[in-house]
Amino acid sequence: MDISGKVWGTTQHIFSSSNVEIHRITIDYMGFCSKHLHNHKCNIFYVESGKIKIKVWKKAYALCDETILSAGQKMTVPPGEFHMFEALQDSVAYEIYYMKPICSGDIEREMCGGKPAQPTKMPN
Repeated sequence: MDISGKVWGTTQHIFSSSNVEIHRITIDYMGFCSKHLHNHKCNIFYVESGKIKIKVWKKAYALCDETILSAGQKMTVPPGEFHMFEALQDSVAYEIYYMKPICSGDIEREMCGGKPAQPTKMPN
């Protein structure tokens, strides 16, 4: 059982693979983690008991979103967005990190290809 003390509570490593990592965290009332981001990992927060506030500084606009999660609720923070959590009660939660696989279908098109309506004669 790999448990590490934190200034805000404890974290226990549960599972790791090449693209998933799970930690069980206990957060003392009013405890909070650092404001940080993950460059490549999605971060899911799932609350087992208690209540936590997740703050996310969105890349798309200059605001900080705040979400309060209670037991049985979850939310996902995408890669590249600064975030932090704070316990509104003594809380137990799971942090699940995963990396989205790079797939061949990873394309975003702004326009489609095609042919001109009146094709010109093909050169010899």
